[in-house]
Amino acid sequence: QVQLVESGGGLVQAGGSLRLSCAASGRTFSRNPMGWFRQAPGKEREFVAAISWSGEGTYYADSVKGRFTISRNNVKSTVYLQMNSLKPEDTAVYYCAADPREYYGLSYRAHEYDYWGQGTQVTVSS
Repeated sequence: QVQLVESGGGLVQAGGSLRLSCAASGRTFSRNPMGWFRQAPGKEREFVAAISWSGEGTYYADSVKGRFTISRNNVKSTVYLQMNSLKPEDTAVYYCAADPREYYGLSYRAHEYDYWGQGTQVTVSS
């Protein structure tokens, strides 16, 4: 069974940091682009960041650029999202996802990702 499991969420004060992890099991995604998305209450799911299969290419939403960093360790089958200078508007459930297209570039479109984790809650207090 293919699974993506996020961890590292929690409650943090504005200006603080969190590091999310997404561990894959059941198959390898070392040849697939990966992404992070988030969904706040009453809002649609939105793109946060994406990383190419090799890790050499990254892409960020304007709202997190300069504050968040996506990375991956293909040996550990894990993708990370380092979140610094957190703001209350970053509060959401964060999901990692895998693009099924091997050796593909990057995508910010949620419908192009086939595999999703269950999400981890990030709450930023003011």
